[in-house]
Amino acid sequence: MESGNVLEMVSITKEFPGVKALQDVTLKVKKGEIHALVGENGAGKSTLMKILSGVYPYGSFSGKIILDGEEQEFKTINESIAHGIATIYQELTLVRYMDIVENVFLGHELRNSNGSINYDKEYSVTKKALIEVGLDVDPTTQIIQLGVGQQQLVEIAKALVKDARIIVLDEPTSSLTEEETNSLLNLLRRLREKGITCIYISHRLNEIFEISDSTTIMRDGRVVHTCSTADLDENTLISHMVGREMTDRFPHVDHTPGDVVLEIKNWTVYNPEIPGKKRLDNISLQARKGEILGIAGLMGAGRTELALSLLGVYGTDISGEVILEGKPIRHFSPEAAIKNGICYLSEDRKGKGLVLGMNILENTSLANLPALSNRGVINANEERRQAEQQVDKLKIKASSLEQLTGNLSGGNQQKVVVAKWLMAHPKVLILDEPTRGIDVGAKYEIYTIMNRLIDEGVAIIMISSELPEILGMSDRILVMHEGVIKGEFKYGEATQETIMHSAIGGSKQ
Repeated sequence: MESGNVLEMVSITKEFPGVKALQDVTLKVKKGEIHALVGENGAGKSTLMKILSGVYPYGSFSGKIILDGEEQEFKTINESIAHGIATIYQELTLVRYMDIVENVFLGHELRNSNGSINYDKEYSVTKKALIEVGLDVDPTTQIIQLGVGQQQLVEIAKALVKDARIIVLDEPTSSLTEEETNSLLNLLRRLREKGITCIYISHRLNEIFEISDSTTIMRDGRVVHTCSTADLDENTLISHMVGREMTDRFPHVDHTPGDVVLEIKNWTVYNPEIPGKKRLDNISLQARKGEILGIAGLMGAGRTELALSLLGVYGTDISGEVILEGKPIRHFSPEAAIKNGICYLSEDRKGKGLVLGMNILENTSLANLPALSNRGVINANEERRQAEQQVDKLKIKASSLEQLTGNLSGGNQQKVVVAKWLMAHPKVLILDEPTRGIDVGAKYEIYTIMNRLIDEGVAIIMISSELPEILGMSDRILVMHEGVIKGEFKYGEATQETIMHSAIGGSKQ
């Protein structure tokens, strides 16, 4: 083992039926560094880390795992954990209705001589770990009472209690606010100072350059480049990831907006959890045929709640008007929205956008079953014809329509969600964080699809927390702050600074 390397994964090859997921991959990580692992969805990053964490046991792949000079043969997840490797996944694995202490020690409880759980000792150890990660809450707090950022810190505290020396973080900031992200990155810097090694997987390139010491880039199941992050720039990194030059990450097209398709007037919605508190206050907007209307704002601004209230699944004491193609809408429910041609792509594609245990065909037709059925019987031939049409149109990479969506890459999962709504023939398509957790290549493809839909006359409302995306793709931008629209800009008028000014409650400019 090379001097200074705490971990070497040497010549790793992993095959699934019909697919070679990893081909002769070698990853070398130094002790006490933050090592970024980047690549498009489907590049093999998660598969490689599942081998390291014991999810794919020794014998199911070829190659070697070497820790501190000794070859390891992890046959279970617990064996990997016992050797100081902790993996924190994008979808957190905490038990929501248990408290922090119970979660931290779940599966390896501290016991007294009589076999009972030594809760006092667990409490004190957990308290110390929470202080170390900078989380000032009582260890008896239930997980469900914590925000996503706080839950992320609990996961790291859990790893520290298990004496982790290598922590793998898979898209750790995808659901965090800017403040929470900064806190997490500062924590990783402190852990680095203590000699703890981190492998950091993220599609947020600014974080890669801000936090990592070294970077390994994967493409199509292979390592294509490894170097000091200081020796990289964004264009070089992207070029290695996608295998081609990408001079324009946002393929903006000058659209000519047409008639107003959707108009919202004086829309006021009260918070269902806090009686008497407005969540949306007197919102008015217009979405036109053939334009992308971007909605920006900080987390908690009310952007998603605006979309969900139009579907009838959020809010109480709702007042105001919603007019679609000149006619007022009287009934609000998901079924009515789809029937009216208002379709919503959720920011949570795995939890609310897809049924991961169903295949591509079933997911794609899910929102359009009434139109595909006669007296309750689905026309299977027509269902398949339309699904194949969408898969071809959106260039979804899959072995067949029967492939489970849970086995697709993030970018292809997102395309399946888009395909589902396209089969419902939308007039207005609301895209909530449409490129969250997918790589730059897949993002570009989603943007291209959006432009094509605009050319076909669909009105798109895009909710996004990524300011470059908002600026790069929107024909018009609305900025929300605490349930109020605080700014409006045309394409080319806004900057990140002017949008942020409105997002934090500054006066309209």
